[in-house]
Amino acid sequence: MSASRIRGLTAALNSAGKYKYKSPDGAVDFLVVGGGVVGLAVAQRLVERFPDKSTYLVERHGGAGEETSSRNSEVIHAGLYYPADSLKTQLCLRGRHLMYDRCQRHNIPHLKTGKLVVAHEGQRPYVEGLYEKSRQLGWPKHFTQHSRNGAVLPTRLITGDEARVLEPDLSKDITAALWSPETGIVDSHALMESLEKDITESAGGELVYSTRVVRVDPYNKREVSSASTSAQDGWVVQTTTGDARDGDALFTKTLINASGLSATLILNSLLFESSRIPMYFARGSYAAYRGPGVSNIKHLIYPCAETGPNIHAFQSLGTHLTLDMRGNVRFGPDLEWISPPSSSADDVSDEAHADFWTKYLVPDESRLEDMHGAVTKYLPNVQKENFRPDYVGIRPKLVVSGFQDFVIRKDYADGIGSGLMVSLMGIESPGLTSCLAIAEHVTEDIIAREQNDS
Repeated sequence: MSASRIRGLTAALNSAGKYKYKSPDGAVDFLVVGGGVVGLAVAQRLVERFPDKSTYLVERHGGAGEETSSRNSEVIHAGLYYPADSLKTQLCLRGRHLMYDRCQRHNIPHLKTGKLVVAHEGQRPYVEGLYEKSRQLGWPKHFTQHSRNGAVLPTRLITGDEARVLEPDLSKDITAALWSPETGIVDSHALMESLEKDITESAGGELVYSTRVVRVDPYNKREVSSASTSAQDGWVVQTTTGDARDGDALFTKTLINASGLSATLILNSLLFESSRIPMYFARGSYAAYRGPGVSNIKHLIYPCAETGPNIHAFQSLGTHLTLDMRGNVRFGPDLEWISPPSSSADDVSDEAHADFWTKYLVPDESRLEDMHGAVTKYLPNVQKENFRPDYVGIRPKLVVSGFQDFVIRKDYADGIGSGLMVSLMGIESPGLTSCLAIAEHVTEDIIAREQNDS
């Protein structure tokens, strides 16, 4: 699908006006919307940083991480690909350090596999550029002098022959590779379980599943309510649990919108229609593989990002080989743009279509031929008949071409600086790796700093 035909969804929460404003009947210090790995990480950091305050996390599904967080490659990225001063790079570098540390302290299954980014002769400048960038990167915020051991992103540029010593099945046409020893894999479900445990065992933390946010309003301080919040600026968040028709309203001083594929819905409901932010959706399919051409694979293998006519260099890292914790090989994800069901402006702004992407989650064989073709460019002996559909993930995109950084946006209930809402948007790869650093950034650099300044 060409970029000109890809439609974004500009839907807003409660666009049909089904839910009317309700006075809050309870209050909480921090309310996190979204129980993926990022929302969980933020909530965990908040209960740790502010143990005397209340932190609620609400998630519409029955359990944690049922959308993007459970449908990705589970890779701990080293921080190679994005502009050096971007949030994606800075939070990935910091997040990778925090991730390995948490995995070790909490016995979360993980493995530092290392990764090869492999290049044909014409792609050599790409891996050379990654290598030079890795050498020049500085240490991100929050690293202490004590923790700055060696290079922040160690890499090594090697020949094709040296790469084939590490992975003998690589194509003879691979002439160079970048070796990244800090790349690894993690059991994302075990990671989320450890974050859930910290939250539920804290004094002020609570996880509320099967609960959907249906309306958000800036809090009117002049309104008298049972929540005793008349002297506070903040947000009234209305939720419904299960099949309930009527919503409950809760006041929160600080709202963190970490709802992933639905992240723009809340914000769009507070913006003028002309200022609404579109969300784009990219489907990524994964294939499981057992067969020839991958004997004794022990490392992750990535091709060079596409830089040809259908450039996806910042949209996809190519159909790569990853491993799970049992050593099973899988390929993916590829990239397939999907759009809301109609080109009508009324349809793409209708909340009823906000979850249109769910019908694309069923894996099928339609992508296998293209995936096989992509993989044989670096692993020539894999056999198409040994590919089988595995699972599908959806990436939340804010643009359809070029580089788009993570967006961490601040809004205020009074419009000028009181009653904070933090919206986390476009948190795709390397979002899993970055989740603990995102939580650190939101908690320490935004929330704690604003509280100290107030």
